Amino acid sequence: MENKFSGKFIVLDGPDGCGKSTQCALLGQWLAQNGVDIEIFRDPGGTAIGEKIRQILLNPEHIAMSTATEVLLYMAARVQLWAEKIAPALKENKSVILDRWLSSTCAYQGHAGGFGMEKIIKIATDSLEKPWPDLTIILDVDLETGANRLSSQPDRIEAKPREYHQKVREGFLELAKGRESFVVVDATGDIETVHKKVIEVVEKI
Repeated sequence: MENKFSGKFIVLDGPDGCGKSTQCALLGQWLAQNGVDIEIFRDPGGTAIGEKIRQILLNPEHIAMSTATEVLLYMAARVQLWAEKIAPALKENKSVILDRWLSSTCAYQGHAGGFGMEKIIKIATDSLEKPWPDLTIILDVDLETGANRLSSQPDRIEAKPREYHQKVREGFLELAKGRESFVVVDATGDIETVHKKVIEVVEKI
């Protein structure tokens, strides 16, 4: 297990309320129990600069923020996280687990926001040493299930209209088509059921 997962970069992503954070933690526990040296980060965040950018992005007061501004702020936080945390961890042959990554910006700002997924991928390719992880697991949920799991105080992105979030889900599914490193997992079940599905996928990496 340790050799199999050393230096692997795994992302869990999906619409709001899909259970990413919970599943990242459970996957990390499973890998650690099997002797794998791991690091878990969230995107945006994970660094002092990234956490400040996260506060700006998710603050409900910043309703004037344009989609292009969102794209560039998310990418800036991501570049910092890569340089400061992810790249060093991978060089130490640790397994890195990410709560969101480039796939989120493609689905949210690229597809739902209309910025264009290919434009975002171009920016990421120019900015990041390794834009795509070894494995991206999309935790797919319908809008009702996702909404019921969210806090009663939504952040700026969560508070966007239903139509936006429907397009976000469509964006994730479209992005996963034809990409061998992407796997879509039905995340509508209970936590343990979804965890078992994630493990099955990861074991096939």
